[in-house]
Amino acid sequence: MPAGTENSRVVNVPNTISAIRLLAVPVFWWLLLGEDNVAAATILFIIISWTDWVDGYLARRLNQVTELGRLLDPIADRLMIASAVVAGLIAGIIPVIIGAVLIGRELYMAGVAIWLAAKGAGTLEVRYLGKAATFAVYGAIQAFYIAAVPFLEVIFTPLAWVSSIAGLVLYWWVAIQYTGDARTALVGVESPGDPEES
Repeated sequence: MPAGTENSRVVNVPNTISAIRLLAVPVFWWLLLGEDNVAAATILFIIISWTDWVDGYLARRLNQVTELGRLLDPIADRLMIASAVVAGLIAGIIPVIIGAVLIGRELYMAGVAIWLAAKGAGTLEVRYLGKAATFAVYGAIQAFYIAAVPFLEVIFTPLAWVSSIAGLVLYWWVAIQYTGDARTALVGVESPGDPEES
């Protein structure tokens, strides 16, 4: 088994959960835009959102952290958030200003990831605050979806606006922290050691 704390087994419980989350994304699109079933799409989105922390927790708890898991987890997060926002904009559930700020942040982080990959710096370690920010944004988007369900808009519309503003501030703050992490990773790649050392 390779050195380090990572479990080399690819097929495990955390990775399976991440894969299921990815497979649930097209189902969400179909429910919301194909069937116009806001309630069912909202329930599925909430389930996917709440399982976001489960795979990471189980990976650490069961000592099943893998490189594939490090890749799948953020992809599932980003894809679900992007899907909820874009589909929500199309369906008139997510306000345009909220959607624009969220999409801008996702594009920014995608650029950072491409930048790192192009330089051979690998991927960034997921920050705890990053998971908290994702959780906050998930909660805000969920509130907008729940507000779209008949009879619930009176309670959840103001909650959605308050939580989305707070979540977006935290989301962008973490993006700044990730930018610092990316710069540190690039320094390590560009300055691996003294070339004069034997």
